Amino acid sequence: MHQPALSTDLRHRTIEAPGGRLHLVEQGVGPLVLLVHGFPESWYSWRRQLPALAAAGYRAVALDVRGYGRSSRPAATEAYRMLDLVADNVALVRALGEERAVVVGHDWGANIAAASALLHPEVFRAVGLLSVPYAPPGGPRPTDVFARMGGDQEFYVSYFQEPGRAEAEMEPDLRGWLAGFYAAMSADTMPAPGEPDPHFVARTGGRLRDRFPAGMLPAWLTEDDLDVYAGEFERTGMTGALNRYRCMDRDWADLAQYRGAPIEQPSLFIGGALDASTTWMADAIDAFPTTLPALAATHILDGCGHWIQQERPEEVNRLLIAWLASLQG
Repeated sequence: MHQPALSTDLRHRTIEAPGGRLHLVEQGVGPLVLLVHGFPESWYSWRRQLPALAAAGYRAVALDVRGYGRSSRPAATEAYRMLDLVADNVALVRALGEERAVVVGHDWGANIAAASALLHPEVFRAVGLLSVPYAPPGGPRPTDVFARMGGDQEFYVSYFQEPGRAEAEMEPDLRGWLAGFYAAMSADTMPAPGEPDPHFVARTGGRLRDRFPAGMLPAWLTEDDLDVYAGEFERTGMTGALNRYRCMDRDWADLAQYRGAPIEQPSLFIGGALDASTTWMADAIDAFPTTLPALAATHILDGCGHWIQQERPEEVNRLLIAWLASLQG
């Protein structure tokens, strides 16, 4: 497999964490910035941010979240609860010899970053959220909410709940499935308004990929990039990644004491105008004056889909670096 050219300054490390080993990639020296990826990705999703942050004077560290890449993949579904992923982030900061860090996350990584900041403000001094806005713990049980969505169709998060079900769709052709999933949520390849929504499946015999764009890659994703992602998931399978979705009710119970709690540290949100995560959660963005009282800014990037730091790396880097600089004052 041909690997894309990456900076020769990248340093791969493995550290010990509560759930086993965590693989990370770091570049640069300076204040620590921890980068947390989402589904279905890896540290590689931050390949455009690592050198930019390093050049700006930061120690940029992107990890493979538990269940992904070269990090450990515990067998138990409950090992992927939010409390455990937060504990991994705290252990990582300590293993790097640091006391504090800024944490930045995308997609599920945004939820993990937010929970890390909420539970450990003494460690995470600021939080940047990409694509998925902060919504405080609380409300109805998540699986009950998802079950009511879609009418005669099934929401993808509900589809992911049963162990083995989504794996049976994905794993026979992981490269093709990933290509379609990435394309379905990218601005330049997503289905047009009015076409079937790829976030839903038919309740009887449906597959997510039935609604994915076929035979096209978004501009941000080269064949070599796709090889990297597919190569990791071909080796690991998809269960570790999918188990994050299967712990949402556990998280709801575990974090009940934080119901409605704001994140008090400095924060930043960057979303894509064409991303369902931004549009469906507009109420959460509207609530930021209450839920993120130290928010520096909300940036909604026109014409951008879900894979925001890969679709618009230069713009995201500029916004992140300006915000990070403001924290030094």
